[in-house]
Amino acid sequence: MPSPATTCLIRPSGKDDLEALLLLWLRSTLLAHPFIDESYWYESAAMVRETFLPQATTWVACRPEDDKIVGFISVLNQQFIGALFIEQACYGSGVAQQLMAQAKDHYASLLLEVYQQNHRALAFYRKEGFTITADTRHPGTNLPTWVMHWKYT
Repeated sequence: MPSPATTCLIRPSGKDDLEALLLLWLRSTLLAHPFIDESYWYESAAMVRETFLPQATTWVACRPEDDKIVGFISVLNQQFIGALFIEQACYGSGVAQQLMAQAKDHYASLLLEVYQQNHRALAFYRKEGFTITADTRHPGTNLPTWVMHWKYT
């Protein structure tokens, strides 16, 4: 379990990472969204595996000693962060900041959608310089979300 962020390596994901990414996504999303019925996420897994992850540009954070993936960020259409998930054991270690920095290094403008009830993620995105640009509802859950934007200045 990495403590300082410098113990993780950031690299582009490869085809061999798909299963690890899907498991990390499922574990993390269930933990981050206790206000959504678990069945929604299990039903979404096929779409994440077959459509979302293959279409996204994804970077992974790995432990250097065993290449275990402990986090990932996925960007769709060169601007939309569709996923940023970190192993719970790595919360607060700087891994999320490293992954976000990777995305910011590649794109001058980023968007994301976050559930309003996901206070931890919202605080992180605000700390990363994202601002709320729209108040909306997620089409799959009908729960309130915010669209947030970051732009290089």
